[in-house]
Amino acid sequence: MDNNNYAHVAVKGNEAPKPTANVGEHIDTDKIKEDFPILSRDQNGERIYYLDSASSSQKPIQVIQAMGNYYASTHANVHRGVYTIAEEATRLYENARIAAGRLIGAAHPEREIVFTKNVTEAINLVAYTWGRANLSRGDVVLLSEIEHHANFVPWLMLAEEKGVELRYIPMDKTYNLDLSNLVQLSAGAKLIAVTAASNVLGSITDISKISDVAKQVGARLLVDGAQFVPHRLTDVKSIDADFYGYTGHKLLGPTGIGILYAKQELLEEMPPFLGGGEMIADVRLDGFSTTDIPWKFEAGTPPIAEAIGLHAAIDYLEQVGLDKIAAHEKSLTVYAIGALTDHFGKDITIFGPEPSDSKDRAGVVSFKFADIHPHDVAQVLNEYNVCVRAGHHCAKPLMRCLHVPATTRASFYLYNDEEDVNALIHALEQVKKMFG
Repeated sequence: MDNNNYAHVAVKGNEAPKPTANVGEHIDTDKIKEDFPILSRDQNGERIYYLDSASSSQKPIQVIQAMGNYYASTHANVHRGVYTIAEEATRLYENARIAAGRLIGAAHPEREIVFTKNVTEAINLVAYTWGRANLSRGDVVLLSEIEHHANFVPWLMLAEEKGVELRYIPMDKTYNLDLSNLVQLSAGAKLIAVTAASNVLGSITDISKISDVAKQVGARLLVDGAQFVPHRLTDVKSIDADFYGYTGHKLLGPTGIGILYAKQELLEEMPPFLGGGEMIADVRLDGFSTTDIPWKFEAGTPPIAEAIGLHAAIDYLEQVGLDKIAAHEKSLTVYAIGALTDHFGKDITIFGPEPSDSKDRAGVVSFKFADIHPHDVAQVLNEYNVCVRAGHHCAKPLMRCLHVPATTRASFYLYNDEEDVNALIHALEQVKKMFG
């Protein structure tokens, strides 16, 4: 079936259930928690304190139900069948594409949004297609020292393969990117690829300034929005991003689905990423031709149920309000940093901007606790049902800049509150007693 039939599908039907919480002017975390079944799980007679949303967020019942409803009532493959449930499945899948674009302000989501399995695949797609077609030996790609491995390794692979030169924006003493020498660093660059928010430091990148310089030097701009889109209002048009990636499982949605935004003219020019069914217009014994964008980049059966779950997650976040979520997280992060510092003093070192040093700060608190290895800290915290992440957080170059092998990281979302922070502090007291 010609995919073009679905290029302008309307967003309608099978709307996801709305949040039960009446959020009002501020977020009522007690009511929000009621939408997340896992947060009421009994573990050793108590609930869990989930502080690892930077790794993967929990899922509200609205997302779980939307995916279950699809499998129970509508499942069929998309873009091919002419029977009723196949057309319903196609409509739901393409509605999710529109919602994924709407969330980040894409002008033409039906053409500019490509579904991948995560943001890592989204960045790899750009590296393998646009990168291999447009970069050659001596061309410059500008990254930063604070990137996730997802925005390091694809470019390191390309540098090894094609001789591309990689440069890095350094981190300053306040744990923000040092943009004072950005114009010089960008000289000759064909691509600038940076994170919108650090998954370790919580620092927010000044993407607008970087975008201005990118346009000044004639470079394309790629933004890793994995840690930004779930927590802040995003507008790819205002920052004039050429490529922007984010992922479903960090914004209340399911695993297995990511989103690549790319300007329509770039997608038109880029060669396909994977070959097979769905991405072709014609196949002959001597060659093939590709179908229209964005399906040119979606070979094989796509993540249909996951897209429907993503749509429900987006509806949930928009109903609560991303501006309210951002304000709530910032307030909670200020409380957490103050409480941890006041309580543990020199025993704790927090890596990241002070809230007063930045206009904004993500809800990520990475720290070194005394001389105790982060994995030991996390294991003891687990005994008190406090879920945190320990390790290098897929940011080994940044760990070397911080002169540590790893950190313990607590990260917050709309369902967290001061009770979660207090549980973290209580559990850290037990860590201190145990390791004395």
